[in-house]
Amino acid sequence: MCGITGILAFNEIGRINLANLEKATHTLAHRGPDNQGIYSTQSVGLGHQRLSIIDTSSNGNQPFQILDGRYVITFNGEIFNYQKLRKELLSKGIQFKSDSDTEVLLHLFAQEGKDCFNKLNGFFAFAIYDSLENSLFIARDRLGIKPLLYFYDDSKFLFGSEMNAMLSYDIEKEIDQEALNYYLQLNYTPSPLTMLRGVKKLEPGHYMTVQNGQISKHQYYDVPNDNLQTSPLNYHSAKTQLQNLLEKSVERRMIADVPLGCFLSGGIDSSVITSVASGQTQSLKTFSIGFEENHFFDETHYAELVAQKFKTDHTTFKLTNEEITNHLSSIIDHIDEPFADSSAIPVYLLSKKTREHVTVALSGDGADEIFSGYNKHSAWWKMENNWKFKTLISLINPVAHFLPKSRSGALSNAARQVERFANAMKMNATDRYWFLASFTSQTQVNQLLKHPLNNYSQRNSWMEPMTDVKSINDLLRLDTKFVLPNDMLKKVDLMSMANSLEVRVPFLDHELVDFVFSLPESMKLNGSIRKKILQDTYRSILPVELYNRPKKGFEIPLLDWLKTSLSGELNEHLFDKEKIISQGLFNWSEIERLKKQLFSRNPEDTHARVWGLYVFQKWHSKYL
Repeated sequence: MCGITGILAFNEIGRINLANLEKATHTLAHRGPDNQGIYSTQSVGLGHQRLSIIDTSSNGNQPFQILDGRYVITFNGEIFNYQKLRKELLSKGIQFKSDSDTEVLLHLFAQEGKDCFNKLNGFFAFAIYDSLENSLFIARDRLGIKPLLYFYDDSKFLFGSEMNAMLSYDIEKEIDQEALNYYLQLNYTPSPLTMLRGVKKLEPGHYMTVQNGQISKHQYYDVPNDNLQTSPLNYHSAKTQLQNLLEKSVERRMIADVPLGCFLSGGIDSSVITSVASGQTQSLKTFSIGFEENHFFDETHYAELVAQKFKTDHTTFKLTNEEITNHLSSIIDHIDEPFADSSAIPVYLLSKKTREHVTVALSGDGADEIFSGYNKHSAWWKMENNWKFKTLISLINPVAHFLPKSRSGALSNAARQVERFANAMKMNATDRYWFLASFTSQTQVNQLLKHPLNNYSQRNSWMEPMTDVKSINDLLRLDTKFVLPNDMLKKVDLMSMANSLEVRVPFLDHELVDFVFSLPESMKLNGSIRKKILQDTYRSILPVELYNRPKKGFEIPLLDWLKTSLSGELNEHLFDKEKIISQGLFNWSEIERLKKQLFSRNPEDTHARVWGLYVFQKWHSKYL
């Protein structure tokens, strides 16, 4: 796991930017503190910050060259089947000078070019320079586990793991108004957009080629479409196949030359990963995080039950409000563009504390998206299949309408969900999905912005899969392509790499993902039972207490914090009339209205909107 950046200059103006390569590389030092490497010629520069995981010797340092320097790579990620690929290459007479997966990847590319993706099992973002062709090849893994940004104009092509690196090349810093519009709705910016005009994210499963100033982008992988192919397996056989694939996935991700552990939240997903990993090592270290002053959000009791069951070396970190406040500046400082999923806060602190014990951690991310783990999935199914649910929601909603709504208590959260689902039932599939993915409506965003967006073509492109919904798998497929890489995986990458911790996600092994998307929706969702096949496969293995309890996700008491320990920060950066007016982006009257609602008895999701604006303001102050 590392940080990468680079530049390919098209002319003399572009070559001037080569002077910024070392500065750009250094901005990624937190992603890879073990070594910094630079490769530079008159027209190209590659930078690398290394976090040593496999072959920790200097032989694995990057940028890495082969064939007398024809091919040079800077690579972020891991190739889990590199040992098998190495044997195949050795049989063809290839000689190696390291034991790293980096060298295997580069030789494989030299042999097979873009077809190398067919053989890769792993997660990655990499750039390969061909000095003979003076061309650059960049790529991102199938599911978008690792990030890759790029920028180009008439004089140069730039790439980097984070926005910080891109800004080091002195590109123009202009807010992308379309990106701002979607950020205010979603609290993150989906690819290919970023908050800066001209800087783009390479989409998952894509690669780009750059040569002679010509740039082309291609897709090499897409999440399988259940409507095209369905698994012929019966339920029992499917459970067996799932268990086999997951065990192989975890086994691949246990390969490391440094200490390895596992995140353990106490939910089904991380508990399943822990159960499998504990069977493949004598002493598995597991880590969980809880909130000492807010028991509604604390699920460490369940994590400890799992740890006892599988005899792991378990550590529980209990956070206080003061500790969280003290780390807030560091957390936001590592957000390279506005990103306001507030669960990034505990992920950062869990990563920071876990890094004191291990260098690699397994996580349960991805299971909710591919198996159907969210409330919206079961609600969607009931909207389409259960008239009793629709009738009940319609009857309860008038009462729920008058109840306080927030995520900070069981009753208020239930009232919030009832009203949300009542509104969603009236919509078509496309509008419903966008509504359930958003914290803020387009109308509310238009009221907030000084210059509202008029063209929603990018949103229409993202939502195109919802125009012909045939099963819940269509919903899951879009979650896996849209929410997973842009929100969940970005959060984990940013917060773990801020602490030089590599996080591996066994549920997102592409062989497992392809299999799960071949299964019919009935194996994943049956009424109120979410992730059915995953739960049933491990029901006899996991503690019984994990089943039939409310799903909370990795949520935090954000509303309480904003009204108490963070109120001073809000007053300084967001609730400042003079600052908002001079900035020229937002209408002060709407900011003022949000402040009043935040401190009212019925905050609803206002805390998420306020947090998103606060994070944006902090980012804007730092970079613009």
